Amino acid sequence: MKNKNFTSRRQFCLAAITLAVSACATKSRFKQGTKMKRAFIIHGWGATPNDHWFHWLSGRLKARGYTVDMPILPNPTAPVFADWQHTLAQHIGTPQPDDLFIAHSLGNITLLHYLSQTRPPKIGGLVLVSAFDGKLPKLAEIEGYSIDNYVTQARLDLPAIRKMTANIACIISENDPLVAPEASLKLANALQCHIITVPNAGHFLASDGFIELPQVLQAVDEFL
Repeated sequence: MKNKNFTSRRQFCLAAITLAVSACATKSRFKQGTKMKRAFIIHGWGATPNDHWFHWLSGRLKARGYTVDMPILPNPTAPVFADWQHTLAQHIGTPQPDDLFIAHSLGNITLLHYLSQTRPPKIGGLVLVSAFDGKLPKLAEIEGYSIDNYVTQARLDLPAIRKMTANIACIISENDPLVAPEASLKLANALQCHIITVPNAGHFLASDGFIELPQVLQAVDEFL
């Protein structure tokens, strides 16, 4: 009887241990399988995350398994360079290896400065829309605000950014009235990135007819 009870207890303990190990393994697989990659959408001058194609893009990225953050950059019609950098730091922190970044217009040089300063060894990808890396002859100022003054505060390390990821795309409008296509091409060539040219797209604003921008998703899907 004693041996029989011992055997029963032993079988019970082994079964309990097997069940616990199985539960832990299932829990671990669940955590790994549901890990969300981060995506950040950085707006430009005079905009908010609710403008243009940003909200549409956020929904599409979420459907692809990203957790999306669209920082509200303060005083968008009179941005203070340090304030925009501080806001990015609050939202992004240390860029992670799977992080995806999408920026528009003035948001591009803002983001590129942040990445140049934080210098992560790896990020997931960059999609730069109407991007530039220096002063714009056609846009020295807008509505009394000095774009030149903002831009000259940026310190970009493009070779370092190029090493962070092979997934970089520049989306360029052929008739952008604010950021000359030549300026975007100059940056794209420096980053040695994929170029997507869109005819007659203006500055990719809602007023130009862009409440969706499928070219961004095209670039993201190519990254994946």
